[in-house]
Amino acid sequence: MISYPCAFDGTETRVLDVGSGPPCVFIHGLGARADRWRRNLEPIAATGRRAIAFDLPGHGFADKGDGFPFNVPNLARWVLGLMDELRVGAAALVGTSLGGFIAGEMACRAPERVTALVLVGTIGMSPLGPEACANLSGRFATVTREGIERKLKTVIHDPALVTPAWIEEEWRINNSVGAGGAFAAIARYLAGPIDDHVVGPRLAALRPKKPIAIIWGTEDRAIPPAVGHRARTLLEPALYREIPETGHGPYFEAAPAFNALVSDFLEGRSIKGDRPAV
Repeated sequence: MISYPCAFDGTETRVLDVGSGPPCVFIHGLGARADRWRRNLEPIAATGRRAIAFDLPGHGFADKGDGFPFNVPNLARWVLGLMDELRVGAAALVGTSLGGFIAGEMACRAPERVTALVLVGTIGMSPLGPEACANLSGRFATVTREGIERKLKTVIHDPALVTPAWIEEEWRINNSVGAGGAFAAIARYLAGPIDDHVVGPRLAALRPKKPIAIIWGTEDRAIPPAVGHRARTLLEPALYREIPETGHGPYFEAAPAFNALVSDFLEGRSIKGDRPAV
């Protein structure tokens, strides 16, 4: 796996890139960064794919500050531009939480660029509602060490995985130059117009229909499985799975099981009665 900076459209980011073959682009969620996919990139690349992850603007080692218009339609446009920069024509998209929302918007905006969707604990398929949006905004905006520890233990089911080193790393990155402005801008979006950009009905209406997998953690406290059930009813995915004993990051907590599901789905193999991707 290689890691390198990539600058385009006035924004610099960091890319993780491994393998060759049909591309699979991984999109992280709020407050995270490309590293969250390190348990997934090489195993997916080993199946004969190019696996790519990156830091969204305002996150990780990407440019920060409040100058980037942080909303889902603009982020979808930005990721499509990054794919152009990386010479990726069409790709399977794996998005978690806000990353799934962005992936869905990309599929509606440029369906020819998206071969399949894997949505993990995703938001944006149906409205969250004012109370949930306010809670999400408040939780996201907390960048003290104690607040970061609480956030990590909310999204990770097994508290033993939330180590002091991880908390320290998150604190340093989320308090780096420009992070305060970026997080404030993102928090305003979460508390305000995010539900105006819901993508689920448009995604469900796409024809031809995109192959979709929905994966959730059974113990997800950040975005409960009930949200996944609504997405399943709306989108009628080829694959729906809840991974036991995992929270909001099943790709991290149960990486082997997650990687096997994604690989089988992308290769069109039927998984215990679910409809295979086509």
